[in-house]
Amino acid sequence: MSPRAGLDTHTLVIAAADIADEQGIEAVTLAALAAKLGVRSPSLYNHINGLQGLRTLLAIYGLEQLYTMMSAAVEGVSGDIAVHAMSQAYVDFARSRPGLYETTLRAPELENVPLELAGNLILSLMIHALKAYDLGEEGELHAIRGLRSILHGFTSLEHKGGFGMPLDANISLSRLISTFIAGIGNMKDVGKG
Repeated sequence: MSPRAGLDTHTLVIAAADIADEQGIEAVTLAALAAKLGVRSPSLYNHINGLQGLRTLLAIYGLEQLYTMMSAAVEGVSGDIAVHAMSQAYVDFARSRPGLYETTLRAPELENVPLELAGNLILSLMIHALKAYDLGEEGELHAIRGLRSILHGFTSLEHKGGFGMPLDANISLSRLISTFIAGIGNMKDVGKG
């Protein structure tokens, strides 16, 4: 049986990302994807390795899209400006692609090289942005964990309607990132001894 003309892996991933953004990641099923594309579910197996394979491809695609937004935001800037720009891009991605963003939160699967590479691109970008603070290799990784926790917490609360007060969320984000940056100096000494 030959694959349906015009149907390829990239098309499946894009369609699945649309479902995830519109209805949430749990709505991404092979039946829902087949219905969206007007094909029978078995024909999807010509291009993907089941639902788990599709979700892995979605995670890779999501990480690539997040990296694209973040790297564009930090192009030509460094230090505090880069951290603010990168953080805003992260939150903007989560706002515009909520389902796809959710796929990026998975821990990398062992020995899944494409997924690791996509995640490492973002990690490298964040490390580069934090070089200005002279934290050392381990300190940069701790700072990245902290920043990622801040950004994910912020996006999760916002997405769930947790910011009900009539305040500009972007101003809140900017102040939060400024506070994080101010605290980076203290990170140099914490945990040593």
